[in-house]
Amino acid sequence: MIETTCSIMLSGITLSIVLSGYRVIRGPSVPDQVVALDNIAINLVAAIIVVSIRTASALYIDVALVLAILSFLSTVAAARYLLVGTVIDGHTTDS
Repeated sequence: MIETTCSIMLSGITLSIVLSGYRVIRGPSVPDQVVALDNIAINLVAAIIVVSIRTASALYIDVALVLAILSFLSTVAAARYLLVGTVIDGHTTDS
């Protein structure tokens, strides 16, 4: 039963990744492409968790956590670049 459920979930996640990949390639704007890349990363984390459940191995959970953290940081960096034009600002704020 768990094998069938995991296979169905992986199929749905794969479909979502493919559709998001289309949005990355044909996105009307750069923010749409950034959101699609973030969606792909979230779906990859979900797929890793499903594989972890399917194989009954907790090792994959650590991999999923690292990927989620890196995905969050890259999304924040991309958003800052789109808003400000730079990721790391060299100016210091002296009070």
